[in-house]
Amino acid sequence: MAGLRLIVGLGNPGSEHARTRHNAGFWFVDALAEKCGARFGLESKLFGETAKVDIGGHNVWLLKPATFMNLSGKSVTAALRYWKIEPEECLVAHDELDLPAGTPRLKFDGGAGGQNGLRDTIRLLGHGRFARLRIGIGHPGHKDRVTPWVLGKPGRDDEAAILRAIDDAIEVLPLAVAGDFNEAMKRLNTPRA
Repeated sequence: MAGLRLIVGLGNPGSEHARTRHNAGFWFVDALAEKCGARFGLESKLFGETAKVDIGGHNVWLLKPATFMNLSGKSVTAALRYWKIEPEECLVAHDELDLPAGTPRLKFDGGAGGQNGLRDTIRLLGHGRFARLRIGIGHPGHKDRVTPWVLGKPGRDDEAAILRAIDDAIEVLPLAVAGDFNEAMKRLNTPRA
């Protein structure tokens, strides 16, 4: 697999959404930008905020769509076209209900799994052949409670677990950026002893 040239964090813009579970993708790219000393700036033609970082000697673009979750694909596809980046060179970080809070998982390809930002991106690309970083936010236990759950802020323990997952993902990122996605996946997805 090719190395990564674009990392997208999915979330909803606006301070009222800032620390919600649904914005775990934003948390990830924000933490990455902070670690690399980069700042996001609004890029209206890409319908989002962008930053450029150096990861292991490789230039990588970061993107936070400003379109709201359900229309994320508009920003993702605009960035891919503008920077002439193939979908296979893109990693999309997002919240994942089906993983316990604080469980990070890398994967390549697949469906949307009920995640609306992924669904819109796949719809506009016509396929799901891109990398994903799934950040576990846990499940409230019943489908009727999902919306307030994802749009709510996690408790202290869950927040700490999510932040740990983000740190763990950032640690293996240089491997994925360099093109060794399988090794990055193995290291992140294998539970620690």
